[in-house]
Amino acid sequence: MSQGTAQVYVVGTCDTKEAELVYARDLVRAAGAAALLVDVGTRGTSAVADVPAAEVARHHPEGAGAVLGRDDRGAAVSAMAEALTRFLATRTDIGAVLGLGGSGNTALVTRAMRALPVGVPKLMVSTVASGHTADYVGPNDIAMMYSVVDVAGLNAISRRVIGNAAHAAAGMALRAPPEAPADKPGLGLTMFGVTTACVTQVREALEAEYEPYVFHATGTGGQSMEKLADSGLLAGFLDITTTEVPDHLFGGVFPCTADRFGAAIRTRLPYVGSVGAVDMVNFGAKETVPAQYRDRNLYVHNAQVTLMRTTPEENRRTGAFIVERLNRMEGPVRFLLPRGGVSAIDVPGMPFHDPAADAALFETIRAGWQAAPNRRLVEVDAAINDPAFAQALVAAFREAVQERT
Repeated sequence: MSQGTAQVYVVGTCDTKEAELVYARDLVRAAGAAALLVDVGTRGTSAVADVPAAEVARHHPEGAGAVLGRDDRGAAVSAMAEALTRFLATRTDIGAVLGLGGSGNTALVTRAMRALPVGVPKLMVSTVASGHTADYVGPNDIAMMYSVVDVAGLNAISRRVIGNAAHAAAGMALRAPPEAPADKPGLGLTMFGVTTACVTQVREALEAEYEPYVFHATGTGGQSMEKLADSGLLAGFLDITTTEVPDHLFGGVFPCTADRFGAAIRTRLPYVGSVGAVDMVNFGAKETVPAQYRDRNLYVHNAQVTLMRTTPEENRRTGAFIVERLNRMEGPVRFLLPRGGVSAIDVPGMPFHDPAADAALFETIRAGWQAAPNRRLVEVDAAINDPAFAQALVAAFREAVQERT
């Protein structure tokens, strides 16, 4: 991302936070780093901003008029967020991004931060940083600093907090960590407790050639894996555990988003996947399971996690979601079905063993599969944690990599 002098982009709404933003920018410069004050206010202009709001706004697909001078403040802020995202994407000198503000500015700035690659320093000083921040951070390396007092004027507290943030941003821009050795390409793997045995075998078989990054399939885990792929930090996927899909479809607590599998579609990286742990929807403690599901086959995994066995109909919907996205992948794809069971508790004698539900899943994927030279559907007469299935995954991945090469 950075070329030449790395700049700290100090971003905020000068129409409401000008003094605080100028204070932060000047402290960054005093610390020895280059800095630009980027105005994302939607009302008025600033004489002190290095990048005026109109310059940011013109990066909106419909031009500056879609951002500035709108009566609907919410629509204007949303449009400015789109413009800022596109503006930052054009910059080649970002050493760090430092945002300041309340809930509206936090939503605006972090939306643009989330589009930046992993590894670009991102720090948001915010009034909402001590609460639920998942919507602002997502699967990204955004640091949230609680402002303690509102970002509404400079005082003894805000000067200290903003000053610490400015010095942190300056330090990140001036002292980028050394590049990690690039002798092994990164490999993304998804895992859950009930697929750990499989993923461990696959990881151990490939770690001499790759640097495995294992992601806990808790919704954010899958998003983080795909963020790394979009950031150019992965050489391929072993997406063994796709349990986030049923959570997304049926109200579980570890859901993916509608963009699940999107990175594999966009990047065309080698993709090997499976249906690990799609026999379950995840909820919190047993008393938190929604009323409509209380009479279902429930398994208390621990005091904080309760699993619900998926039905044949739910598995058909899950299979349809997955296969539709697999059919859009244009890179090398191998998708493996473990006919002996999709999780550690979906095997004979275990509480989620349900051959009819698994059959509905497999048949939906078979029926929806669109044959293509780059895509192969592989069925294995083994359970997902059996050594034979792990070996099949490794072989499929090697084949996909060779095909891409």
